[in-house]
Amino acid sequence: MVQLTKARKLQMINFLLRRNLVTRGSIQTKYASFSEVLQLQEKQYTGIISPLQELAKYIAPSVDTSHFQIFNPNHEDIKRAEAFFIPSREHIIDYFISAVRMDHAPQLSQPEVCFLGRSNVGKSSLIKALFALAPDVEVKVSKTPGHTKKINFFKVGKLFTMVDMPGYGYRAPKDFAEMVEPYLTQRQNLKRTFLLLDGVIGIQPADHIAIEMLEEFGNPYVVVLTKIDRAPKAVMAKNVLQIQDFIKKNTTGCFPQVFPVSSVYCSGIHVLRCFIAHIAGSLHLSS
Repeated sequence: MVQLTKARKLQMINFLLRRNLVTRGSIQTKYASFSEVLQLQEKQYTGIISPLQELAKYIAPSVDTSHFQIFNPNHEDIKRAEAFFIPSREHIIDYFISAVRMDHAPQLSQPEVCFLGRSNVGKSSLIKALFALAPDVEVKVSKTPGHTKKINFFKVGKLFTMVDMPGYGYRAPKDFAEMVEPYLTQRQNLKRTFLLLDGVIGIQPADHIAIEMLEEFGNPYVVVLTKIDRAPKAVMAKNVLQIQDFIKKNTTGCFPQVFPVSSVYCSGIHVLRCFIAHIAGSLHLSS
């Protein structure tokens, strides 16, 4: 019998553990690959790629839904965007560093996007879903609200950086304002803030404060609705219309289209990847 060296054994153990991790992770991030989604039937495909289009079926024909298609990438755009989220030896995707204050944050030249939302809205789960094709990226997801206590930076090669901000509201860090406000007001390479709202319960009082803050700071931002797999389609459609109406009447810096997502089934994740790559300057749309 061939005797394996310790180094070879460790290499094999690492491979098996990594394969097991990817397998377990794929259960939680079904349809992470666009090629897999393309094999689905039309109804399933629409629900994964364009949740807004699926929700439009539950809205009266007299209601204007033109804002559902403002950002509408084609297949080629989605494929090119997906490539940015697949790691390689030349294109390393990984957790970079954490900071508890702005003066601890790394000085980076790449464009940045950040994710902000209430505790337990699903920020870390969303980032994990966006990185589903890079399973070695360590994104800690906890069932306990308020798990993220620091500003966490994730580098997507040399193209751009994604930043996971501490949650506000329940169990927020005591120095939340001192951590977040300087970042939002001083970060020169911040291209867009993604404000996460719970798609099941809609805008909460703490969310109104966050929106007022972003409006006051003049930060361009976009609303992402999380957990859309947890509510009936008719309820989600109603919530989407209410939030779109609020954006139209009460904001000036918010992108007029919302992005509904499910981190479990990767619904809306492919288009969101495309939007992130586009606003970071890495992807020029062909359509």
